[in-house]
Amino acid sequence: MTPSQIVKFLDQHVIGQDEAKRQLAVAIYTHYKKIQLAGPDQVAIVKSNVLLIGPTGTGKTLLCEMLSRVLEVPFVTANATSLAQSEYVNDEIEAILQRLIDKAQGDIERAQRGIVFIDEIDKLKAISSAHGQSRGTSGEGVQHALLKIMEGVPVKIKDARYIDTTQILFICGGAFVGIEEILAKTRSFGFISTSEDDNQKLLDRLNARVKPTDLFDYGLIQEFAGRLPIVAHLKPLSREMMVRIMTEPRNSIYSQYQQILKDSGVELIIEPLVFEQIADLAMEYRVGARSLRGIFEEMLTPAMYLVPDHPEVRQVRIASLFEDPRFIGTRASA
Repeated sequence: MTPSQIVKFLDQHVIGQDEAKRQLAVAIYTHYKKIQLAGPDQVAIVKSNVLLIGPTGTGKTLLCEMLSRVLEVPFVTANATSLAQSEYVNDEIEAILQRLIDKAQGDIERAQRGIVFIDEIDKLKAISSAHGQSRGTSGEGVQHALLKIMEGVPVKIKDARYIDTTQILFICGGAFVGIEEILAKTRSFGFISTSEDDNQKLLDRLNARVKPTDLFDYGLIQEFAGRLPIVAHLKPLSREMMVRIMTEPRNSIYSQYQQILKDSGVELIIEPLVFEQIADLAMEYRVGARSLRGIFEEMLTPAMYLVPDHPEVRQVRIASLFEDPRFIGTRASA
């Protein structure tokens, strides 16, 4: 698939984050193109892993999951904090690769072209045995343990087989709270001085980009940051984006519940005001889109409890988050 085709697919499932989608699409396209071109008679091609930076609940994991789905490659997630809490981090890393093989139904060749997403990578700089951990691995220790597999090495797994990580794409993610302060100090490049519009746009892009030196200042070791040459920035979700997340994607939560109730012969109608009210609450919770499902499902609990026992109900209408739903049936409003 071309980068533009990948972005079109992502647009059906992930709201907003257009710049991050384009960067990911190009990175994915280039990665698998490199795999195609790899061979004994070809120029050696180096893998480019990806770093996603953005607040919690902005879609980092969802983007990676959708990418693996459209590419039909195995995909697993891991948590950097959990790795640091483990006393035997290398065993945990082998377990991640074993899960990737399991996702590939035991096909190591297919697993070797999969995607591994490691979340909360920014937490590694703060996790240290010196900070009260009596067991486990320091954040820096986890970074060192991840270095080799991110670059590409054969790793022995449980059944004495080996999986080569050279062609596995590693995508790391994290909120990186406070990195804006670091960026503010390193935002001027002295080698460009012009007022021309095109050059100014280039300058703005360079200044906005998270650079390896910014990651060093944040707490990632130089070697680890160097394994993540592609950096995509996800923006915080706006109120409007929250509303769209609930209604627009092909598998939106609204369409899911409409389908569930439709299977019982019931039409679900939720007025636009309700989605705005849910978005307002979610904004207050400050965990991005993660809180939307909980609020939505709590709102629908009365309807989901009543409908299965009342076959006369033909429509559920919700006009406000703070009012009971209306149950409209064959006889009258119930």
